[in-house]
Amino acid sequence: MYDPEEMTVGAVMPGEHERNPPHFGKTQEENPDFGDWHKPHAAHGCSSHLYPEAELKKDKATYFGMISFIDQEVGKLLDRLDALGMTENTLVIFTTDHGHFLGQHGLIAKGPFHYEDMLRIPFIVRQPGTVPAGRVSAALVSLVDLAPTMLDAAGLKVPGEMQGVSQLANWSGGDEPARDFVICENRHNPEMPHVQTYVDQRYKISVYRHGVFGELFDLETDPREINNLWDEPASAGLKQDMLLAMVQGVMRSEPTRMPRIAGA
Repeated sequence: MYDPEEMTVGAVMPGEHERNPPHFGKTQEENPDFGDWHKPHAAHGCSSHLYPEAELKKDKATYFGMISFIDQEVGKLLDRLDALGMTENTLVIFTTDHGHFLGQHGLIAKGPFHYEDMLRIPFIVRQPGTVPAGRVSAALVSLVDLAPTMLDAAGLKVPGEMQGVSQLANWSGGDEPARDFVICENRHNPEMPHVQTYVDQRYKISVYRHGVFGELFDLETDPREINNLWDEPASAGLKQDMLLAMVQGVMRSEPTRMPRIAGA
């Protein structure tokens, strides 16, 4: 359906992984050693990402074909809702679980690489009469918000053990965002790789369970995430502020399973 020769794929920038944690650079080796990261299972993405450009172009052309197929099938579902007269009474959410790499930063597979290519995913919401058509929002949304939002849309109470927040007011055209941060995690093995990432409207910070390395990016001035500020002396204050915000964000995300009903 799509010509591989017309595809444009990503590539690693010279020296871009020199400031990143060690596992980024290892992906650009023929036979990298990730050591304890492979216990007890092989950690996804922790291997060589060296891959022929021609094959990447074929992969991208295939992905484009798959997307066209999904678009066609989703269209059939929407047409069926119209036929049943259920369009205005049905909240439709189109999204996915994660992004992917097709050469960006020299990567070809997901794993402990929390670039925007992996974390920023397609997200479309539709409900005529409730969700304004054609509106584009920069509000932060997490996948853990889906269940609370759907329960809210159905008029049901959100259980206290859920970590997400309802996005219904925001999706319905409200100006007040439902959250000011999101937290993303990768835990493939009991200890490593184990990375947590905190993202706000401008900055992103990633911290690992072991090691003193990490990532800190300014998504406004460095949207391609090439310049890791983690070890930059001039960014020490920003790093401190982001680490505190991250800890507080984790605490704010803790579920409250039962509402308190007594003072003692």
